[in-house]
Amino acid sequence: MGKYIFVTGGVVSSIGKGIATASIGRMLRNRGFSVAPIKLDPYINVDAGTMNPYQHGEVFVTNDGAETDLDLGHYERFMDVDCVRDSNVTAGRVYKAVIDKERKGDYLGNTVQVIPHITNEIKERILLAGRLQNADVVIAEVGGTVGDIEGLPFLEAIRQLRKDVGSENCMYIHVTMIPGVGPWDELKTKPTQHSVIKLREIGIAPDVLICRSKKPLSEEMRDKISMFCDVQRAGVIEALDAETIYEIPLMYERSGLGDLVADRLGLPRTEPANMMEWEEIARRANAPSKSCRIAIVGKYIENRDAYLSVQEALIHAGIAHDCRVHLDWIDSTTVEDQGAERALANVDGVVVPGGYGSRGAEGKILAIEYARTRNKPYLGLCYGLQMAVIEFARNVLGLTDANTEENDQQTPYPVVHLLPEQRNIDDKGATMRLGVYPCRLEPGSLAARAYGDAVAYERHRHRYEVNNEFRDQLEAAGMRLSGVSPDGKLVEIIELIDHPYFIASQFHPEFKSRPNRPHPLFFGLVQAVLEPSDRAVVQSAQASAV
Repeated sequence: MGKYIFVTGGVVSSIGKGIATASIGRMLRNRGFSVAPIKLDPYINVDAGTMNPYQHGEVFVTNDGAETDLDLGHYERFMDVDCVRDSNVTAGRVYKAVIDKERKGDYLGNTVQVIPHITNEIKERILLAGRLQNADVVIAEVGGTVGDIEGLPFLEAIRQLRKDVGSENCMYIHVTMIPGVGPWDELKTKPTQHSVIKLREIGIAPDVLICRSKKPLSEEMRDKISMFCDVQRAGVIEALDAETIYEIPLMYERSGLGDLVADRLGLPRTEPANMMEWEEIARRANAPSKSCRIAIVGKYIENRDAYLSVQEALIHAGIAHDCRVHLDWIDSTTVEDQGAERALANVDGVVVPGGYGSRGAEGKILAIEYARTRNKPYLGLCYGLQMAVIEFARNVLGLTDANTEENDQQTPYPVVHLLPEQRNIDDKGATMRLGVYPCRLEPGSLAARAYGDAVAYERHRHRYEVNNEFRDQLEAAGMRLSGVSPDGKLVEIIELIDHPYFIASQFHPEFKSRPNRPHPLFFGLVQAVLEPSDRAVVQSAQASAV
């Protein structure tokens, strides 16, 4: 029988359940246990693919092509696992599956109801995820907060699972908030008490409370929370704000949470918790010896979660180089208004991440031109590759009106065009080129040196590609198409021959970066910034893994 941990949240949203879930998984992994993380999302969308980045943040893509919640990125980075399509269970997927079964007659004429049909479907998906990944422990995070109407079927499902798998194999962890109020910022436990009351009304009694607070909890407050919330004293875990999220597993470990979880679930203590690697990651993140400044030029800057994996991949590269990467978040429309010279004057390198549409596109092109002509290290991601091709076509090839078909259907020079297989697709959800595809690297190229291999396997999420009709012109002018699909039909990586570090990928390398193993392209960018005299000689990131 597997073990199950359910993480819920109360008081406010965005309280840090995802980081808490990822940190608990990290502690279990460091004890030698295999872990399968799951995000249970109550929203009715089938997946995150069509959701607004301003509201939802980035869409994280798994190897098998699922468009998922950004918390799966935290799970992968902290636990060093690869999530799968079944790692993200949404209400939309659940209801769709139940309705499809009803239409087929699978319920034999019974009235289809939330209980038992919806809750059974949720439970089956939780149990399936553990079996498919052959995990010792399944950690399921329930999105939203206790009391949200759309979350009730999920909470009822995890309540029922306690009976299904046995209470000894199941535990509940509730992440809550201890706010400071008044002129003296006095900490108050009442919101946590009410949150737990609401959870208990549903039939779930938490085993552990992770209490987010900006100030340390007094012993008196811990006793009070323990008594009024009916949680053992050791289960009241203080969760202070940290300098870096990668310090949080260490904070939890010092609080005794790792041993408490293992003991509560009856997990054998076959190995002591080995946190040495994680301690080194946190040390380098907190107290690096060097620093640099890199601009992220995008259109969703108001919600930086839209570029969460890009941010973390740059931090990982900094950790590997013992460097603090200061990020300048620059709206691409600001570059249009102010000009690249002014907007990017104080940065050492430039990243243009993924995106869609015409708004802010010209600002991205201006930023890329600045990086190209000023010899600033540049990394383009997905849309950042497409904009780099457009900039090069306009300003080097002299194709003044070059553009992508996405933004200008009438352009005389469609250097970026819609993939042929995308032309007759009307549905927006889960219809892009998604998931892992191989990329053949040109020997001797910057890309091949960065990866230290002949083939790279990377995650994609796009509809548009470099137009093959312009490939010969681009290459003749000095743009190296250093990564292509195995059949040679799709351009996956471009770089500039006469530039210290100018590289862009059609895929999203940020999704595969880890704090202990930075992605080679991000590693190379930071290296190029720090070592300007030898930027063209980029070493493999594998050699600098923590």
